[in-house]
Amino acid sequence: MIIGAARMQHLFRRIAGITVDKNDLKRISDLISDKLHDLLLMAERAAAANGRDVITEADLPLTAGFQRSLQAFRDLEEEIELRPVLERMATYPPLDRTLSAEVEAMLPDLAGALLLIIANSLKILDPEVENPLPEHWDRLELLLELTL
Repeated sequence: MIIGAARMQHLFRRIAGITVDKNDLKRISDLISDKLHDLLLMAERAAAANGRDVITEADLPLTAGFQRSLQAFRDLEEEIELRPVLERMATYPPLDRTLSAEVEAMLPDLAGALLLIIANSLKILDPEVENPLPEHWDRLELLLELTL
């Protein structure tokens, strides 16, 4: 998993007051990983379009809302380890461009921002949700596919 089980459960409670059970953890980790990989694929396209072999922070397609979520995660002062993020990204087909050291160092915070977006989106989809049901996750996945 990209983020340890206890850490993920803690963050969901802290961010949105949501309790996630062990069955939800893999789904959350997969969502974070898939969306992080999607961000890197789009960043790779930007780097290629600009004639660079290295993906820089400027290549990341971070909307204003994503940047606010990134800052909100950083403001929580919660750390996610880089190693599990790199290990999870290594399970995807390799990128054609190299990540800059700056972008590689950002990966845990990007994963944290995605977790924050997921937790807050669940609350927006259903303000009363305390323990998400499968239909909550299904709606969330559709929403993320449209927006990220």
